[in-house]
Amino acid sequence: MIKNNNISLSFFFILSFFVIFNSDLYSQSKDKWTIVIHGGAGNFKRIYISTIDDKLYRSKLNEALKKGSNMLKNGKNAIEVVEAVIVILENSPLFNAGKGAVFNSDGKNILDASIMDGQTLNAGSVSGVYDIKNPIIAARKVMNNSEHVMLSGKGASNFAKSMGLKIVDNSYFFTENSWEKLQYAKEKESDLNLLKEKWYFKHGTVGCVVLDKYGNLAAGSSTGGMTNKKYGRIGATPIIGAGNYANNNTCAVTCTGHGEYFLRYLVAYDLSALLEYKKIKLDEATNYIINKKLKKIGGSGGLIAIDKSGNISIVYNTTGMFRGYSKSNGKTKVMIYNDE
Repeated sequence: MIKNNNISLSFFFILSFFVIFNSDLYSQSKDKWTIVIHGGAGNFKRIYISTIDDKLYRSKLNEALKKGSNMLKNGKNAIEVVEAVIVILENSPLFNAGKGAVFNSDGKNILDASIMDGQTLNAGSVSGVYDIKNPIIAARKVMNNSEHVMLSGKGASNFAKSMGLKIVDNSYFFTENSWEKLQYAKEKESDLNLLKEKWYFKHGTVGCVVLDKYGNLAAGSSTGGMTNKKYGRIGATPIIGAGNYANNNTCAVTCTGHGEYFLRYLVAYDLSALLEYKKIKLDEATNYIINKKLKKIGGSGGLIAIDKSGNISIVYNTTGMFRGYSKSNGKTKVMIYNDE
């Protein structure tokens, strides 16, 4: 009888230790979060960016990461963080989104943005807008406050006004740098080879992907499109599945680059599908898409992604990408060039 009691007590203590140990692991797992951002990819090198501008880019990327990290530490969910971080990048004249958007052939700034919630698979998008200060906020409003996924042009602006979003004159988006790029592009329009060599004519975007401590994924993107774009051109950024995608069962991803290729190959959803159906690792899938599938057909650009386990991947086939990440373990890094 005593022997049986000892066995019972031993089993009880072992079971208790197992429960406590695994509870600690579960708690630690729940507190893990990750954020990755980008400010566009292009064929640029250190010689193209001054020391002052280099510091400005890094400072703004760090500011965005710090904002997102603090929100995640304080328990904010992924979709809130994506919106807030992209607002910071949209408000900066440094990147091709919001305030820093490039000009189309008519000398206007025309903007696109989209956002997706991996928990619900809800998504929102605006395209061809010209007076909404922060298109990413409008995209989230479309997701949460309408029965639609995508609104465009004047209709999107009217919806944004009805939601109380900040409306500005198109002149708000003017920057001297973007204007000079347009003039140069028009002057050299017939010399496609020359334009290809100029990194600043590549197709910039800002983006953010997040895994919060609750296990929810989210992705968002915002852009001014291509310098000197014509005929109401729309790229991949506002298209769910091409510009970004988020699903708690797979990953969150946002893309940047020559949108026409990302549209044709539905790059963002393609990554999610590879993870879901092929069961391959994140890095293997992203490298296959960007460095083999797209590169083979001349598609330039890259993507940032987080999978459901918190693994990150930053892949591009250009010579540089404005990018950075932060993790709950304290690791944080901002990079621009290939050798970082």
